[in-house]
Amino acid sequence: MSVNIDDVTSADLVALDLSAGDATGAIEELAALLESDGRVTDRSRFVEAALEREPTGMEMGVAIPHAKSPTVATAGVAFGRAAAGIDFGADDGTPSDLVFLIAAPQEGGDLHVTVLSKLARRLVHEEFRTTLRQARTPEDAIEAIRGEVSL
Repeated sequence: MSVNIDDVTSADLVALDLSAGDATGAIEELAALLESDGRVTDRSRFVEAALEREPTGMEMGVAIPHAKSPTVATAGVAFGRAAAGIDFGADDGTPSDLVFLIAAPQEGGDLHVTVLSKLARRLVHEEFRTTLRQARTPEDAIEAIRGEVSL
């Protein structure tokens, strides 16, 4: 069965105003969206798994924390925006204002690697990052992601 971006994310998995001031808080906020959507069954265990993978900061203000966990019922990608930026340990020291949390089932093959690599390849393009930073609604953000990321 082929998977497309709409199978792993939706407007319900977007938070345009993360309130967290650190990586742990941002991951917890985004994991709560995944849990509310039925994709994660035990948020605290999933957050622990995602935090084990730190640092996940890329350059250009982007972070992509991710984890494979038995607490993930269905693969998912949550997207959050943090106005002040959050330190995810990027090599260039840039705080991340665009955060994608990827949740993959323990037995889910390498879908999370595919999603991670496709996202990372598109996020190097300034136009895509700018569109995400200017999105006014979760639907706008999902439309931008849908237009850029194919699985």
